[in-house]
Amino acid sequence: MTSSVCAGAGGVAMALFCIRRYGEEDEHQEEAEAESRARVLLERLQHQARARQQKKQREEPAQGKEESGELRLSPGGEPREGKRKRKRDSEEEPSAHKQKKLKTKQPRSPSEERAGTEEAADGSSPTKKKKANRRKSKVQPEGTEADSEEDIKQQDNRNKLKKKSDKGQKTDEETQGDETEKKESSEKAEGNKTTEEEVPSVAAGADCAPSSMMILGDYEAKPVQKVQPFLPQWLAEPRRVQKRIRDNLCPVGDVPGIHPRLLKKLQMNGIDSFFPVQAEVIPAILQSAAHGFLLGRGGFRPKDICVSAPTGSGKTLAFVVPIVQVLLDRVVCHVRALVVLPTKELAQQVSKVFNVYTDGTGLKVVLITGQKSFAKEQEMLVQKKVTGYCSLADIVVATPGRLTDHINQTPGFSLAQLRFLIVDEADRMIDDMHQNCLNQIVRAAFQGENHSGSNRLFQRTKPGPLTAASSCSPQIPLQKLLFSATLTQDPEKLQQLDLFQPRLFTSVYSEKNRDGTETEQNTSNKYTLPEGLSQCYVPCDLNSKPLILLYFMLKMKFTRVLCFTNSREASHRLFLLVQAFGGVTVAEFSSRLTPNERKRTMKEFEQGKIQLLISTDATARGIDVKGVNYVINYDAPQFIRTYIHRVGRTARAGETGVAFSLVLRIQERRFLRMLRDAGIQDIQKQPVKGNSLKPLVQQYEGALCKLEKTVKNERAQRRA
Repeated sequence: MTSSVCAGAGGVAMALFCIRRYGEEDEHQEEAEAESRARVLLERLQHQARARQQKKQREEPAQGKEESGELRLSPGGEPREGKRKRKRDSEEEPSAHKQKKLKTKQPRSPSEERAGTEEAADGSSPTKKKKANRRKSKVQPEGTEADSEEDIKQQDNRNKLKKKSDKGQKTDEETQGDETEKKESSEKAEGNKTTEEEVPSVAAGADCAPSSMMILGDYEAKPVQKVQPFLPQWLAEPRRVQKRIRDNLCPVGDVPGIHPRLLKKLQMNGIDSFFPVQAEVIPAILQSAAHGFLLGRGGFRPKDICVSAPTGSGKTLAFVVPIVQVLLDRVVCHVRALVVLPTKELAQQVSKVFNVYTDGTGLKVVLITGQKSFAKEQEMLVQKKVTGYCSLADIVVATPGRLTDHINQTPGFSLAQLRFLIVDEADRMIDDMHQNCLNQIVRAAFQGENHSGSNRLFQRTKPGPLTAASSCSPQIPLQKLLFSATLTQDPEKLQQLDLFQPRLFTSVYSEKNRDGTETEQNTSNKYTLPEGLSQCYVPCDLNSKPLILLYFMLKMKFTRVLCFTNSREASHRLFLLVQAFGGVTVAEFSSRLTPNERKRTMKEFEQGKIQLLISTDATARGIDVKGVNYVINYDAPQFIRTYIHRVGRTARAGETGVAFSLVLRIQERRFLRMLRDAGIQDIQKQPVKGNSLKPLVQQYEGALCKLEKTVKNERAQRRA
């Protein structure tokens, strides 16, 4: 058994040895064939180079005779050039004899013999040809040998990759040799061509490579194309809304479908024309509810609507008017519309607009923001009767936190009949999805009720695929309306809202051409700003920022200025400093104040009693502060959306305004890149010279001493 195993192992080893041996022999044979082919190609290229040189040498004597007449004579009567040539010839004769001896030892090819006979017929000597070659080398560098060597290497690589049989290669070489001889004879006949045409590259002159060959790894340099984001169709192809408000006003009577009662209300409030956003969005919302609460257009679920328009373009009225009109004919009081806003001040503002247009209609608007006690808000929302709870609100305006509390803790508060869910400042709501507010609202809207009788017919279920069974029982659709000046275009974030076939309305600029037509500007910009807004930034140092603010107020005579800081503490310290400096009526607006104090401060600012209002970003979101002439970013915003909302407090409703940003020099580069990435390029640099600030320095130092004492007193009061 062991002997058979050993014999088998020996046979395997012998077979492997034979395979290695014959395999190595094949490899050596292929290498020898490649070397022989390269050697033949080298000889052929050398023959071609010699033939070209001989041809050039034959043409040089004729040119030399013409040039000799133009040479200047030396004092001895001889041309200077001739003396130099004689010296070179005498030095080079020994080397020429050596080269002749070497050439006689090498066997000459038929092409060389033909070239020799032609030389004898012309009567030109080798020395003359060498002189001509030297003269020619001044005109053209000796690059033929280098080029031929590079071509030889390339050809060798190609032949190795080709790996054809030796016989086939030889036949190809013979045919190619004949072609080169024919080309040589044709080149000799063409003696009137210029030197540039006579000396083509060796690779181009020798058609030795078949046309089917290709160099592996070779590629063409192509410009790198920027990757464009892939967007859904509703984001990539939105409905364009004109941004120029004053040039595109639409009379109220021209917008179709508005109820006569609301038209009268609009005229009573001094509104004769709609802004472009309002003229587009109001008919779209009315059309989605044209067939009542239960069905959308054509009997299907209505599409959700997203609106991205600059601050001050009239987005609030764009959803207030159609919602009030849809609810005019309601019979039973239920929560049909819910408006969710990020701040208390913005919620108060929207609630005030709803109260104006629901006055005299019987519709009830309830504001829940936490300014009143929780029990008081419960009494405003629901009422308990013998038959159960009944709703006291048709329209609810709320902040996310307070709304979530009522959904979870207020008995009888139901969103089962909710028809419109309006999310204002939607980008901020998306960023705050960790609060899970919107998910709770949707869950409460599709939560079934345990009522008996006919109410089960209208019980709402979460929408799914459209089938015959799902279309048998009618139900109230939930339509989402999203509004923001900085609506994100990130599909991943928008997916959290679970939108149904959304439609996007976005603002663009249009410019009038000379022929009267209008062309839209580039719509690739992320955000749009008010039309009448002028933007400037002031590079400065940290110590000079308060002085620049005082310079604007006292020397430049700025009025009705809204100044933004990044924190509550910074706004309070700046308020105390300006107050200690004197000469400016100043107030602060932040979460340090109570709601009543905020309301009073805002009213005094709108009346012109306060010239400088120092605020945190509490007033940056959507609040319509009337009559703001200037916005000053005392602290540069860290995010582009913060910048958009801050500067949007001025130049509202087609008016003009100016925004200044005090930017530290170490922040300047990042600040400008942030604006440039958002498509904002029309900001101007407005430096303030140090000499203009010197008159304020002495008084400013005294204000700093007062500020230090005030801060110490406040800290002592807190400890006490």
